[in-house]
Amino acid sequence: MAYAAGMRPGDELAGKVALITGGARNIGRAIAQSLAAGGATVMVNAKTSRAAAEETVALIEKAGGKAALHIADVTDPGAVDQLVAATVKQFGRIDLVVNNAAIRAETPFEKIPYDEWKRVISIVLDGAFLTTQAALPHLVKAGGGAVVNIGGLTGHKGALHRSHVVAAKGGLAAMTKAVALDLAQYNITVNCVVPGTVETVRGLPGAPPRPDHRVSLPPAGRRGAPEEIAAMVRVLCGPDSRYVTGQSIHINGGGLMP
Repeated sequence: MAYAAGMRPGDELAGKVALITGGARNIGRAIAQSLAAGGATVMVNAKTSRAAAEETVALIEKAGGKAALHIADVTDPGAVDQLVAATVKQFGRIDLVVNNAAIRAETPFEKIPYDEWKRVISIVLDGAFLTTQAALPHLVKAGGGAVVNIGGLTGHKGALHRSHVVAAKGGLAAMTKAVALDLAQYNITVNCVVPGTVETVRGLPGAPPRPDHRVSLPPAGRRGAPEEIAAMVRVLCGPDSRYVTGQSIHINGGGLMP
């Protein structure tokens, strides 16, 4: 990695402020910890998981990093504006945005209530749209930055009983390309990290048990770790990825080879 004069490995994000939606648990927590380990100051967002978000902040601070949390519903434009304003008020700027907020859902297509369809689409797509748009003036003011959307293998491969999730994650990959084109003029990169099967904590609110048809392993012979997804996010936020934009980068142990 190319570092500025006087910069050490682990300091590549020093002076940067990162806003992470859905940062309380699992992949979101791992991303928050990884960016903080790279020197970034982190605002952890969650909708209802205050205790888990507080634990994420505590883990970062214990490791010598700096972080805070803000509870907000990313589907509410006013709440997103407040989230961004709170980040800037506390830390002075925003350089990095990670759109990780999502929801697990498992329902056969013919049984999906319209409200459930709208909820899944809204959290993934509306959340990324609102958060990125609200943060944009601050990214521009900072002289550029990075937006990383967290996609999903389902959006590229399809999945049984997850048509709303497939639509949302597929839309996020397409949105990544379009926004990358719009924001390139501001020195802002926009990419999508696409996790495959990852070992995460199950049994959370709204999260059904892993169904039988999704217990198989990819060619790597194991599920990925949240930290492996976070590592790619950190790379995309760093100084050596300024020429990488509009890409969907798959981290899946060979589960899909586009």
